[in-house]
Amino acid sequence: MSEIEEKSAVRTAQHEPGPHHPWLILAIVLTAAFMQLVDVSIVTVAVASIQDGLDAGYAQVQWVLAGYTLAFAVLLITGSKLGDRLGRKRVFILGMAGFTLASLLCGTAGNAETLIAARLLQGLAAALMYPQVYSVIQVTFPPQRRGMAFGILGGVIGLAAITGPLVGGLLIQADLFGWSWRPIFLVNIPVGLLAVVLAARFIPESRATDAGKQDLMGVLLVTAGLVLLVYPMVQGRELGWPPYLFVMAAAGVVVLAVFGWYERRREGRGHAPLIRTGLFRNRGFTAGLLLILVFYGAFLPFFLVFSIYLQSGLGYSALHTGVAVLPYALGSGIGSGVSVALAPKLGRVALQIGLTVLVIGTLGITWAVHEWGTDLETRQVVLPLLVAGLGFGFTVTPLVTLILARIPLADAGSASGTLTTAQQIGSSVGVAVLGAFFFGLLGSQANAATAEEVPRLRSELAAVHITGEPAQQVVDGFRVCFHDRAAASDPTTVPASCRRASDHPNATVQRVVQAASTRALRTDFAQSVERTLLLQSILFAGCLVLVFVLPKVRGRELSEFEENSQDAVIIG
Repeated sequence: MSEIEEKSAVRTAQHEPGPHHPWLILAIVLTAAFMQLVDVSIVTVAVASIQDGLDAGYAQVQWVLAGYTLAFAVLLITGSKLGDRLGRKRVFILGMAGFTLASLLCGTAGNAETLIAARLLQGLAAALMYPQVYSVIQVTFPPQRRGMAFGILGGVIGLAAITGPLVGGLLIQADLFGWSWRPIFLVNIPVGLLAVVLAARFIPESRATDAGKQDLMGVLLVTAGLVLLVYPMVQGRELGWPPYLFVMAAAGVVVLAVFGWYERRREGRGHAPLIRTGLFRNRGFTAGLLLILVFYGAFLPFFLVFSIYLQSGLGYSALHTGVAVLPYALGSGIGSGVSVALAPKLGRVALQIGLTVLVIGTLGITWAVHEWGTDLETRQVVLPLLVAGLGFGFTVTPLVTLILARIPLADAGSASGTLTTAQQIGSSVGVAVLGAFFFGLLGSQANAATAEEVPRLRSELAAVHITGEPAQQVVDGFRVCFHDRAAASDPTTVPASCRRASDHPNATVQRVVQAASTRALRTDFAQSVERTLLLQSILFAGCLVLVFVLPKVRGRELSEFEENSQDAVIIG
């Protein structure tokens, strides 16, 4: 019996006795996977509504996204191993129940701090639940049907990416019971409860006999290191970059270095580490890990930045925003399907093609913002969004497999778990870094935006007979107010300079200044998002360079790896 067959036998041997309903079991775990995946993308169209509803600042909105992915990342591998040790059914139900409770807390949050805490809990619960989806499929289906089951899972992942923003927009637009954004979380509750009940009834228990002890110290170290790094990135602008934030970031680097030392020491003593440090001696794996960090670090912030631009900058509704980004999601689904057929033949070239198309599409979106910025319409970005989505889908589908193809099969499980964790870490760090970059630009570009608007403002003031010194006072007040508001950490607050500017006794002048402020705001957002999109294009181009460091994998080798690794590659 081969090593792969032995692992499969171990995993399938310890089941509860009784009848099995494999397709019902698949439906239960796919429902859970769909909920988890949708909750990443659905929030991106709700950021403006959350800001308005909770008086949330930019940093808090970043935490709503980054906190979830960070919590998911740090517990993901441990969640997989807990399922192997304590029972996949038990851990799946625990994670699903926790996710449902956290969704209730998100939907009823009375302030931004409560929502962030609930999102952290949601991420932790998802990290317990999500790895069991793969393991349950593996132990439920025989090898000849397993490929079909995982193929359906891939389709569900694509469907979640497509429907998330659209469903979020529809729920917010419907404003059910006057709850605004809250139903995007509350809708999880009945679905989650049903999944828990059905899982308890129909999913058989299974464990791995070789699960080993949990690396709790490793989890604590990597969590502390990442929080120390991400916190300054998100909070720096709001707090004015005090010196202690730089100390925190430096401490994060030190803690992560200690984590690496501890993992090597643990592995040297014969204990199972959280991450096998020997993997980093493989050049292809190290390059692939960096590639995934940069790739996902540029991907998720795109939706945050673009959604805020459409809603806060251009005044789009949540539904309009969901429809506007739909071409990206559709392109991603098409690109993924084409990649499934072509990647085994193309090998590494598939990534080169996909990333090239992604860079072209992202640059196309950047050009559209530059060309139409303040008057952008949905039809003007349909084509570049579709192209970018095609590139993303064509890249993301074979990405992990191509990185793993030259990894020894014995290390494939650990390598797969590390790469999956890196996806979430890249997303959370990317939201922190690119979010800080974008929101910082809003402040630094404010003076340029008002400079473009001043001539028109003077002309409109002259039309209502406000000239000379009185006009100059209005213009100066407009400049100061707009700068203070753009530089504010909380976009919902009204600076004192704006209250003074709005106190002009002439109502017509107030309307003229308000119109000028709206136009300047659109200009500020357009210029800021254009530069952020350009940075994302550069990061995707950097990913294209990293692909050349990956070992060349021939189509036959890739097909053989996919066939042989189905039993070895599970998250964690």
